[in-house]
Amino acid sequence: MRRHRNVKIVATLGPASSDKEMIRKLFDAGADVFRLNMSHGSQDDHRARHAAIREIEAETGRPIAILADLQGPKLRVGQFASGGHDLAEGDAFRFDLSPEPGDASRVQLPHPEIFQALVAGSELLVNDGKIRLRVEDCGDDFANCTVTVGGMISERKGVNVPDVVLPLAALSDKDRADLEFACEMGVDWLALSFVQRPEDVEEAKRLAGGRAAVMSKIEKPAAVHAFDEILQVSDGIMVARGDLGVELPVHSVPPIQKRLVRRCRSAAKPVIVATQMLESMVESPMPTRAEVSDVANAIYEGADAVMLSAESAAGAWPIEAVTTMDSVARSVEADANYRAIIEASRKAELHSVADAIVTAAREIAETTDIAAICAFTQSGKTVSLVARERPRVPIIALSSIDQVLRRLCLTWGTHCVSTPQLSRFKEAVVNATRAARSFGFADETRQVVVMAGVPFNVPGTTNILRIAPCDERLIFASDPE
Repeated sequence: MRRHRNVKIVATLGPASSDKEMIRKLFDAGADVFRLNMSHGSQDDHRARHAAIREIEAETGRPIAILADLQGPKLRVGQFASGGHDLAEGDAFRFDLSPEPGDASRVQLPHPEIFQALVAGSELLVNDGKIRLRVEDCGDDFANCTVTVGGMISERKGVNVPDVVLPLAALSDKDRADLEFACEMGVDWLALSFVQRPEDVEEAKRLAGGRAAVMSKIEKPAAVHAFDEILQVSDGIMVARGDLGVELPVHSVPPIQKRLVRRCRSAAKPVIVATQMLESMVESPMPTRAEVSDVANAIYEGADAVMLSAESAAGAWPIEAVTTMDSVARSVEADANYRAIIEASRKAELHSVADAIVTAAREIAETTDIAAICAFTQSGKTVSLVARERPRVPIIALSSIDQVLRRLCLTWGTHCVSTPQLSRFKEAVVNATRAARSFGFADETRQVVVMAGVPFNVPGTTNILRIAPCDERLIFASDPE
């Protein structure tokens, strides 16, 4: 049985981690959530990995979350007659809609939506920002530019347009097909790429129809500017620092990350910090010191989860990458400064009975000998509110709904336990204490806080808090009915 850890680890599956045996090793090493990257691999590949995860879930008796990451629109230049050309600073270069192969002076940019949004002075970035061009004049089918940072431009390289909102939907035709496939397969989370506005998220949620929770990837300046509105309609957030660091000055990414993490926590919505966290472990069994500090900083900030991408999907050391992330997390969480930082950043949110009860539960746990906070939930909301408090004791999430438990696997501090459908509060107390004992959070000498709602099995009714002994004889002696 794995020891409790608050921050969750998301591991991306790929060629290096496709079979059930490897996925099980990643789970045993500490992965809580598995990411299926829809930009790579076939639907058959993803279906096989999904089936393997569900088999492992059944064998271990532990809910496991599956996140399908949608590719999003890909903006790329066209082809060159000779494969590519070297652009120097000060060169004039033209993008247009002509399908003719490119040369040293021009190339096709087969995205009319970009030309519709450009204005003189806009910036175009090619090949992850390695080449930069400033728009001098433009029309509906062309943009004449000056190279500000040169380099080799070659065919099919990606294009970023950082300083305009593009009239492009976040969901391409491929994304719509992948979304439907992922929902039918039974994934728990959908990560939405290319989010620029809240309407992008609302469309994805409409298509998902409640079958999966929708996580917005913040990877464009427009999403940062509209973040509060995007957060309001999203079920979760991923701080996708790769494209964010291309489209914004790289030095601006750390404060943006910190700000977004705090806003997500205040809203009681899970947030993943992602991209290049242990990048060197794609090829090396040891990370750099800077990478370890990067992971640690995200944990100190209070992120719900940290993510591995190529490190676990295509790297030579996937198990070591998960193990390293797990070790860093445990080291940070054992640091006295961690609690001080987490508690200093706590922001009181008291708008409802549930808010008041979860705050009381955390305060009771911090001032008495409480082993865990046990929260029964129908929708996951109560557990999310408890996690927002970042209590010092483990959170045991109890529900009869597998889908709810799987989604909560992404939430800070939660240990998810399946229970039968209950009708009486005493049954809830007994099930909670059994879960606390069974998973090693308490013995019969300890007490737990139990939270539930009456009437049972109705979302949004959290209205009871009880301090219960883990010795069942004492429960029945005090409440014989």
